[in-house]
This record gives sequence, structure tokens and C-alpha cells, in this order.
Amino acid sequence: MDYRLPRVLTAIAVGSGLSVAGLLLQIVFRNPLAGPSVLGISAGASLGVALVVLAGSSLGLDILNNSFFLSDASMVIAAFAGALTVLAIITYVSQKIGNIVTILIIGLMLGYLVSAVVGILQFFSGSDDLQAYVVWGLGSFSKNTLARSFGLLVTTLLLIIPLFFLSKPLNAILLGDDYAKNTGFNIKKYNLVFIFLSGILIALGTAFTGPIAFLGLASPHIARIWFQTSDNSKLIPASLLIGSNLALLCNLAASLPGLDTSLPVNAVTSLIGAPIVIWVIVKRTKIKAA
Repeated sequence: MDYRLPRVLTAIAVGSGLSVAGLLLQIVFRNPLAGPSVLGISAGASLGVALVVLAGSSLGLDILNNSFFLSDASMVIAAFAGALTVLAIITYVSQKIGNIVTILIIGLMLGYLVSAVVGILQFFSGSDDLQAYVVWGLGSFSKNTLARSFGLLVTTLLLIIPLFFLSKPLNAILLGDDYAKNTGFNIKKYNLVFIFLSGILIALGTAFTGPIAFLGLASPHIARIWFQTSDNSKLIPASLLIGSNLALLCNLAASLPGLDTSLPVNAVTSLIGAPIVIWVIVKRTKIKAA
């Protein structure tokens, strides 16, 4: 109840949220390689958390290890602000530049830029604050209490449930602007809604577990391959279930048998997610060559 159940609930919440957020980003940007990590969104959320943590330490507050509600709220708000800032830049660039590869490169550069700012903040921080933030950045499902993990799961599901009723506009966006306009959907309005929801989902996961790589990018592709469909009325629940199960699998793999410690979740998710991303790139290259 104090250790295993909170980890399970946190893994389900973060896996579901990041996977659905990754699906939304891939649809909105019409880019199969769009994801929280690739576009630099997770890095933006991490920057927001870094600013709050270091500012809190200067005031004598241990934000990362404080279970007080205001500490949780400040981390979520900061992570959301950082994620939304990067999303706003990516959205603006995507409207000006239609090239998928260029958007990906800009997203990666934004990620490097944000990481550089975080590195500078770490350089000027104290040793204790630096150690706490570095450990947080490795990713972990085991830092939350039962109440906090349950609240995270409920909040994530409440954000995802409305998407079950928005599969039609998502399908219309996937088919192109002209088709969507002919069906009467306001593309700009729905794009803003989906970007806003994805930003909140990414911020929630990042604030409570640290940046988790590849779950949001790989899970939608596994769902498409498994169910052989692009219909978002099926892909949304499929991505949710696959993402949560992948997170649980990574949680099990991160637990070292016979030891009291566990591997960083980021290392495990990268081992699973990176081969899937490589496979997607190779497949798309073969299709274009044909």
C-alpha cells in the first residue's frame, strides 16, 4: 500500500497521459515522429520545474520532497508553463513551415536550448539541490504517496475522457485541412484544444515523475500496428491501454531483483522505445523509396 500500489497507479497515469498526448501531437502536427521528447516539450516542462525547485531552495523550501498541495500545484503549473511555451513555438513554426523534417529539427534544437538553460541553472545551484534535481530528472514512479498517485490518475483520466467524444474532429484533422473545413470543423479551435490538453498531460507526468522518454512517441505506433487502423475512436483507448501497460512493464523491468534500489525509468523506456522509433523511420524511408 505504501510502495507498490503508488508506483502502479503512477505508472498507469503517466503511461496513459503521455501516450494520448503523443497521439494528439502526431495528429495535430501530422508527423509520425512528433512526441513530448522529440519536440522538446518534456524539456520545456523540466525547465519550468527546475526554475521552481531552485527558486524554492533559495527560500529554504524542499519542493521535490514536499507533499504539501501548494508544492504539487506549483510544480504542475511550472511544468505546464514550460511545456506550453515550447508547444506555442512549435505551433507557430509549423504554421509558417510545412516541412516535417524542418519542424522536427527545430523541436530538437529547442530541446537542446532548454537543456542548456537547465544546465546553467544546475551549475549555479547548491550540491544538495543539484543532486535532488538530477535524481528527479532520471525519472521514477516511486516518489509519490498513495494519495498523490491516486489524484494523478484521476486527473489524467478526467482529461482524457473528453477525447473519446472528439474522435471525429481528430479524424478530420488527420485527413487534411480541406476535408476538415468541408465537414464543418473549426480546425484552429480544435488544434488549440488538443495542444492545450497534450500540454497538461505532459506537464502532469513530468512534474510528478520527471521526464519520461519515448512512451508518448512509441505507444501510438504500437497501437496503429496492433489494431491496423487510423481511426482515432479506436486509437485513443488503444494508446491509453498500451501506454499504461508499457509503463507498468518498464516499472517491472526497472526493479532490480534482490536489491532495494531500481533503475531509472528513463533508461528502461529508452531501451524499449528507441528500437520502435528506428523501425518507424526505416519503414517510412522504404515507403518513400518505393
